[in-house]
Amino acid sequence: MKTSIVVCGSGIVGLASALALARRGQQVALLGPRATFALANPEHYQPRVYAISPASQKFLASIGVWDLLPAARLTRVEAMEVFGDGDGHLNLSAWQNALPELAWIIEASEIERALVQAVQIFGLTWINEKFVSYAPGVLTTDSGTTLEADLFVAADGAQSALRTAAGLAVDIRPYGVTALVAHLDAERAHLGTALQWFSADGVLALLPMPDTASGHQVSMVWSLKTELAQTLLALPEEARSRELSARLAQASAGRLGALSLRSPVFSFPLTLNQSAMIGDGLALAGDAAHRLHPLAGQGLNLGLGDVECLVDCVAGREPFRTPGDPMVLRRYRRARAEPVMAMRCVTDGLHRLFDVQSAPVAWLRNVGMNLVDRLPFIKRQLIGGASR
Repeated sequence: MKTSIVVCGSGIVGLASALALARRGQQVALLGPRATFALANPEHYQPRVYAISPASQKFLASIGVWDLLPAARLTRVEAMEVFGDGDGHLNLSAWQNALPELAWIIEASEIERALVQAVQIFGLTWINEKFVSYAPGVLTTDSGTTLEADLFVAADGAQSALRTAAGLAVDIRPYGVTALVAHLDAERAHLGTALQWFSADGVLALLPMPDTASGHQVSMVWSLKTELAQTLLALPEEARSRELSARLAQASAGRLGALSLRSPVFSFPLTLNQSAMIGDGLALAGDAAHRLHPLAGQGLNLGLGDVECLVDCVAGREPFRTPGDPMVLRRYRRARAEPVMAMRCVTDGLHRLFDVQSAPVAWLRNVGMNLVDRLPFIKRQLIGGASR
């Protein structure tokens, strides 16, 4: 089979890439397993959630996906409070930058479901097979199908098989930190506020979620030193639940009252991944291109930014250039260099800053947080940066 562009990966970034390219008039095929989704249960929420920025919301709306998301499962984030490991405190509100909200919290499965619906409605070519091998300009699948294209897009995740087969190097630096993810019942309402605490053990984030029959609900992302995380995960289920509730009460200073698990606990190690973004007739997008510390919650937003930029470069190319033309790909890499580097510096820098336990450094970072909290201009800049 020969086509102009093949997108490898049927997750959020892969689906969005193929759909956005097709909507811009590009001949594109999507390669990857076709997921099926059970009916959403109003009392059960999938563990993996994303904070969608206003820029990502605008992009998803432009490709006809945002309106397909169920409003009952979307939660507006109207404010964010960040607490240091001392008396540092930073309060960011959407109104401080004349925005209706800072972000929306939505389950990954609901975004995928909407994207699958949009792809099917659009009639996009979807090859429900798995990647096996790659040579420049040619890809083969597990059923023996051969795909030829001018451009291949690797949107198949952090362990990208296409990136590996193409021989593109990726620099991976482990943080020595493991993220624990779960949904919690909260005694008090979150009021549309995302909360984050920095401590010697790691970074705790509580994201607002829709209420359930049990009461208020938040999503926990707790990035802990791997040794501590493994100790907690090794406990029997009841003991782990008790220990986590006790530790959460201490870490959150009772901000939302008692917190208790309402879902299983999932975990994944954190790494800082960097790549060259492009190869010979190949573009990387999303986690296949880069991976950051989740403390800013910008991983998917950065990936969707890759997609939007790649589509603009490919669809806006000169008529005499192919989608995989080296000049087109270099434009993509150049356009993404600054936003990716900026977000990497922010997330990695914050991790390094709060990882240092020296008393003078701890004092300075908490003083710095309090100073920023008193400077409206800086706060507007922070909100504006997170909105992109």
